[in-house]
Amino acid sequence: MKKTTLFLLGIILGALATYFFCPRLPQVESIETKIVKPKGVITQEQAKELNANWTLHRKAAVDSAAQKQGRSQDDRSASWSLEDVENYLAYAKSQSDSLGYDMTGIRIYLGVYGKNAGQTKKDLTTMFIVPTGKISKSEASVIMLPPGNGDLPVDPLNNGIGGQGSYPQ
Repeated sequence: MKKTTLFLLGIILGALATYFFCPRLPQVESIETKIVKPKGVITQEQAKELNANWTLHRKAAVDSAAQKQGRSQDDRSASWSLEDVENYLAYAKSQSDSLGYDMTGIRIYLGVYGKNAGQTKKDLTTMFIVPTGKISKSEASVIMLPPGNGDLPVDPLNNGIGGQGSYPQ
């Protein structure tokens, strides 16, 4: 009886020690990723209207600059592959973190290539992506930084494929 009691006591103490001192695997909630519709998503009809308005109010002025360069029209869009965009976002986030910034978004700028860009791009429109965010601060900081969502000192993404056509009707 004494040996059985010590044996059971040993099993109970061993189980308790195992429970409290062995690491547990984290609970996996779900393998599925929740898809959230971003703010600002518009309908196809709204996009067509915006594109038609651009054509009505801006196309002639923009294309007149391209005609000075011997092209019939200027680029009115830019596209990047999904892989390039995903890689750039990961790169920009990493660079922002290493420089002490919290990347919170992106901004897309219109630009114009200069006279040294070669004949195919000279004085024509381009678009480039710049990460935006704010300076990281620790919670224990006494210094109050102004809130902001400015451009971060990370190299922008350019060289998208320029497009001249209008949005599909």
